[in-house]
Amino acid sequence: MNFFARTFSLLLILSLTTQAQTPDPKTLVDQVLTAAGGKDKLLTLFRIQELFHFGDKPEPAEGKKRSTRASVIEPPKYWWLGKKERAEEPAKYDVWAWTLGIFTAPESKIEVIPDMTDEGKTCFGLRVSGSVTPAMDFYFDKSTNLLHRLDWRSDFYRFTEYKEHDGVKYASRTVIYKKAGGKPWFFHEVTGVERLKELPAGLVR
Repeated sequence: MNFFARTFSLLLILSLTTQAQTPDPKTLVDQVLTAAGGKDKLLTLFRIQELFHFGDKPEPAEGKKRSTRASVIEPPKYWWLGKKERAEEPAKYDVWAWTLGIFTAPESKIEVIPDMTDEGKTCFGLRVSGSVTPAMDFYFDKSTNLLHRLDWRSDFYRFTEYKEHDGVKYASRTVIYKKAGGKPWFFHEVTGVERLKELPAGLVR
């Protein structure tokens, strides 16, 4: 075997080995959707009650209280506060991310990214582009296949305290941090979820 043939064979072996070691993104997506309850159980139109505050501490600043909010959400296009739709609002994509609906969108392009260890959890990574700009980096706890962390734009999110409603699991607590410096700036708790079969009266798409 001449030099070029040996080189080609070596490159082919390396390529096949790399492909074998890289997980199939579809397999990983199936795993995370199953862990959440299944594709058919994802939240696509729902009412949500929330409790939140801004700041870098888990408790509001002295003299301040947490805010409450009730919304109807149909991510990624619609989010109604009362009867008012929020129009252009990046948080709609945050919700589309943690409800995992973004993984079912035909326009979503999904690729595997390197694993991450975060807060003691070993996570596998998936990047979603095509349906959102800039791309979102998701990290799922390898022991549960549940979403642990999301990196998007200038922030990263950590998700904890999973609960279940009507067959779907969701993180009831989220803390948002600034990538620059790593300090938290937003503390959020989901206090109630109700799946809706149709848009409530008075709301318009």
